[in-house]
Amino acid sequence: MYDAVIDSYCYEGTTVLKNIPDIHDQAALDAFEAAITTERSDEPLPEGNLDVAHYYAIHRHLFQDVYEWAGEIRTVRISKGGSAFCYPEYIEQEMQTLFDDLKSQNYLQGLSADEFATRAAHFLSTLNAVHPFREGNGRAQTSFLLLLADRALHPLNLDKLVPERFMEAMVASFERDEEQLASELRGLLK
Repeated sequence: MYDAVIDSYCYEGTTVLKNIPDIHDQAALDAFEAAITTERSDEPLPEGNLDVAHYYAIHRHLFQDVYEWAGEIRTVRISKGGSAFCYPEYIEQEMQTLFDDLKSQNYLQGLSADEFATRAAHFLSTLNAVHPFREGNGRAQTSFLLLLADRALHPLNLDKLVPERFMEAMVASFERDEEQLASELRGLLK
């Protein structure tokens, strides 16, 4: 669960995010969200140019049945485990900078598998630090990463993903050690 001070995204007096089906129980919301986003992830993702708008459209697609604000930049400050994510007033600028950099790197196309994993780890680490959405950042990141990897001709096999190790690698990357994340990505390359 994220830490947020005054959080207009939650039902009053709770940490449960306001949602379209009006579920007030966290466990029930988690189950609903997981089922719906799994269904949506099995559908074709929105077409796009691997830019900021495309990334937001992917989040909107995955969470459109769960949250009214799906695909929109969060407006509250959040942290997890004592680590603060990008303040909302800087998200738009940081996202544009990150995706401009991705474009300048030709969307990681034409790289060796090893170099792809290294650069994708850096991109993913930075995207995670920005954390543009109130919820669902990880699932949006994964969906986008799959598209990016496919277009760069370095498809990933998520069947090989070990969630605990991947999460540890994401935490390490937040603390500026991206090698573990790059290693995890190398292990997912087909």
